Amino acid sequence: MRKIELLSPAKNLECGLVAINHGADAVYIGASKFGARAAAGNSIQDIEQLTAYAHRFNARVYAAVNTILADEELEEAQKLIGQLYHAGADAVIVQDMGILQMDLPPIALHASTQTDNRTIEKVQFLERAGFSQVVLARELSLEQIKTISSQTTVPLEFFAHGALCVSYSGQCYISQALCGRSANRGECAQYCRLPYNLLDAKGNILLKNKHLLSLKDMNLSDYLADLMEAGVSSFKIEGRLKETDYVKNITAFYRQKLDAILDKSDKYAKSSSGKTHFFFTPNPEKSFHRGSTHYFLLGRNQEITSFDTPKSIGEYIGIVSDKTKNSLFIYTKEKLHNGDGLCFVDNAGEFSGFRANKVEGNQVFVTQMPAVKQGAKIYRNLDVEFEKQLAGKSSERKISVVMSLSETENGFSLQITDEDKNTVSMDFLAEKILAQQAEKATETIRTQLSKLGNTDFVAEKIEISTSQTYFIPASQLADWRRQAVDKLEQLRTGNYSFFRKAIQPTTHLYPQAELSYLGNVHNHLAEAFYRQHGVTGVSPSYEKKTVPEVPLMFTRHCLKYSLGACPRFSSNLLKTMDEPLFLDYNGKKLALKFDCKLCEMQVAL
Repeated sequence: MRKIELLSPAKNLECGLVAINHGADAVYIGASKFGARAAAGNSIQDIEQLTAYAHRFNARVYAAVNTILADEELEEAQKLIGQLYHAGADAVIVQDMGILQMDLPPIALHASTQTDNRTIEKVQFLERAGFSQVVLARELSLEQIKTISSQTTVPLEFFAHGALCVSYSGQCYISQALCGRSANRGECAQYCRLPYNLLDAKGNILLKNKHLLSLKDMNLSDYLADLMEAGVSSFKIEGRLKETDYVKNITAFYRQKLDAILDKSDKYAKSSSGKTHFFFTPNPEKSFHRGSTHYFLLGRNQEITSFDTPKSIGEYIGIVSDKTKNSLFIYTKEKLHNGDGLCFVDNAGEFSGFRANKVEGNQVFVTQMPAVKQGAKIYRNLDVEFEKQLAGKSSERKISVVMSLSETENGFSLQITDEDKNTVSMDFLAEKILAQQAEKATETIRTQLSKLGNTDFVAEKIEISTSQTYFIPASQLADWRRQAVDKLEQLRTGNYSFFRKAIQPTTHLYPQAELSYLGNVHNHLAEAFYRQHGVTGVSPSYEKKTVPEVPLMFTRHCLKYSLGACPRFSSNLLKTMDEPLFLDYNGKKLALKFDCKLCEMQVAL
């Protein structure tokens, strides 16, 4: 059976522990340096602590070292990967091919989405180069994933939930060009979330103050089974800058979704141990999101953009049915609470929010009346009661065990077998005293052996196999149980199976004979790697040598398509615009170019 992995983000150690406790099969976390989220770095000590905890459940930890590296950083990066290996990390996520030229310990390497993995040829190349997992581009359709899977054997990872980069990952240079902060170096300034005016060739404003490069967030929760069939083995939740409440809710939601599929399947299996019980009802609408989209999974569609705001819109709850001087009446089936955060889009298309100062039924009292009209749609992006649930104990993850008590010549034997078939057995010398109250004695044995509350285990079954019913003091049973559980924990730690793989030199041909700035070659080891694989022309990265008048962003999101002016998809041929088109932000103009053959839009200075 193919193992299926739920991969959750960890901003820090706390988020990583939360992810494991809420059902993640694996966690990805930024190393101390060189991660694509520079603000989410973590010490080796914290990563070591996280790996030790995750491995108790056979869950894995992947460390992100996925920026492009300068020559002067290579030695430090090599040392860091060695430290991650000794800290117990299961894999390192990388973008820079120079890393494959380093003297590394036998740790698995995963090809980051930043390596722009959207073709069969690219994935095949990475597989032959020694990568143990490849993160596919978010823009792929089910059919494209299926085609790639049919011609490769490397495990495929795909984003199932979270924020979308408007540009192909690794192919966005707009932040570097405009303010010197490179996305490929972990410092993206998120120009895609800013408001722009859309101008035509004559400078006329076609759209004013709209977030024209901002996308909704990915939500593929309804397509998990389809993605498994297409070949995806790892479902990734985006969010290495998100806090614990997000990680709890979204991880729990996808854990339940995946378990519902796996419980009915004989083709797929969960890739870690333990079953998670939740003390709340997961709901992705209650965590940060800009609206939901399945992006290009089923082909091009109109429902991918979030032009009104890059902020979280929350869950739709109803409409304004009436107003008073200091309150609103909201027609809704949802229960509202004092302190809830509510929001709406006003008549000018601006996104606004307000707090519910006090709630009485469907009447919401406010300290200052928002500019909202009767009939306006209201969303809730902060549910205070839901946040209270998440702030408390929201989950419990336990590994099931079978405990068997039998008698020996000089006492008793306690055996524990866990769900992964790890077995420990301990013999205890004890006087055999026949029980005067057989039923009570049996109940004491079952009760004491099943008291596993502070451990990782839960007793699925208690078996008592003795010739007669004996009286055994509760304190003695508790001591035996503790000793056997300690031994089982030690056995599980020793039996944890690391996937270790040494990278061997390869010389197979890269799909391209020449690399432009799009190859992101930032150091001499990366250049040597590509030349070793048949690339004859290697240009330096954009960050190393800024290239004038080249596209800074490549995106499948197309404004002409979104506005109904696409010559391929729109039947409204009269809706044309005077090209070239430009985006304007505070006087900074960006040119738009449309490659209809590739069905892409490019953004340039």
